Amino acid sequence: MSRALLAALLGFAAAACASNHSVGPPPPDTTGQGAFLDTLEQRTFGYFWDKTNTANGLTPDRWPTPSFSSIAAVGFALTAYPIGVERGYVPRADAAARVLTTLRFFWTARQDSNTTGSTGYHGFFYHFLDMTSGARFQTVELSTIDTALLLAGVLTCQSYFDNAADPGETEIRALAESIYTRTDWQWAASSHPPAIALGWHPENQFIPYDWKGYNEAMIIYILALGSPTHPADTAAWTAWTSTYTWGTFEGQSHLGFAPLFGHQYSHVWIDFRGIQDPFMRARGINYFENSRRAAYAQRAYAIANPGGWKSYGVNVWGLTASDGPADVAPYHTYFARGASFTEIQDDGTIAPTAAAGSIAFAPEIAIPALRAMRSAYGSNLFATYGFLDAFNPTFTGTPAMGHVVPGLGWFDTDYLGIDQGPTLAMVENYRSDLIWRLLRGNPHVVLGLCRAGFTGGWLAGKCP
Repeated sequence: MSRALLAALLGFAAAACASNHSVGPPPPDTTGQGAFLDTLEQRTFGYFWDKTNTANGLTPDRWPTPSFSSIAAVGFALTAYPIGVERGYVPRADAAARVLTTLRFFWTARQDSNTTGSTGYHGFFYHFLDMTSGARFQTVELSTIDTALLLAGVLTCQSYFDNAADPGETEIRALAESIYTRTDWQWAASSHPPAIALGWHPENQFIPYDWKGYNEAMIIYILALGSPTHPADTAAWTAWTSTYTWGTFEGQSHLGFAPLFGHQYSHVWIDFRGIQDPFMRARGINYFENSRRAAYAQRAYAIANPGGWKSYGVNVWGLTASDGPADVAPYHTYFARGASFTEIQDDGTIAPTAAAGSIAFAPEIAIPALRAMRSAYGSNLFATYGFLDAFNPTFTGTPAMGHVVPGLGWFDTDYLGIDQGPTLAMVENYRSDLIWRLLRGNPHVVLGLCRAGFTGGWLAGKCP
């Protein structure tokens, strides 16, 4: 069966099962929404294609400010390349060559416990790497979450580049398998089993905190449970979900986590529509619906605007981890902003990726917000690579980064890879299910979900 036919059948089946997708061709676009999403995707893709180091595949954490590479940004870059091929931005052969460069680097880079010169240890990688050498940047941690985001991109390419007759694509699949199966999740859970530690330093060993509570760590546990070589204990998922906090905020009942990135990152790769673990079965919803509610709650919070911030409203909303104007109270530079029943951290700074990463969950509120923000702020907010990272209409002082535009407020001048990534991928998932479709067919992801106790929907009949 051809890729095109298989994709069409899978896409149709998923659409028929998903309550938020209608069966049949979409109505004609008379609003300009399609053109807007085309522009947003192509510009955002350009960040990963243009700014990644072609010699080793490392993607910068940010640009144009000079920076180290973020391994999470590399994971989003690997996820972006299939989108670029399918959208016609780059030839498949060029994308495959870029992926090969990246995977060869991560497979052959030095792995040991030395404090300098290494890229990783036990199959995990340091959070930030030198853009040129690929070695650990300063004294950053070996990061389990950032490694998981990298591995999710690796598995995306493993599933996408499936041409058995192409030696390069065959090597991509083999390298992806090697990189993923080398990751020693049992080692990462050795300090407080079955929980997985946040990270490790060669200077003082494991960080004394584990992944607990609802957040972006779903992707960690699913990939850890799916490993054929060093899997996490099957008790890990139950132990993790036992630390969840359920509550109600702005009329929406859902799992609490204030910044929206925690409701988005794992969903970039895993299609949670129609599947449930024991926790969600007991609540009568799924994680996709949970994220939809979180987006609606943040929008309602912006409309209520208890902090009295300038310009908040129905189409200006979205709090997540992002840059900010200054570290002068009440403002912050880079900070995890958010609003939930668990906490409120809000200094008037809006990050467009918060709405963009919610497009797949709530397109009816996310797309109008993005279009309104672009219309209101123009090239101050939407430029070469799509949306700049953040803006704050209230701030008028002297910024530590970015710049203030008289009458409009503060605007970032950087793009951040970990915010560009969810923007591009979730727009594409909304439009075509591409990344979700690929990972629905990846045996490691399927096994991880099954071991976590997920059932129903597209998983029916797939669990051993």
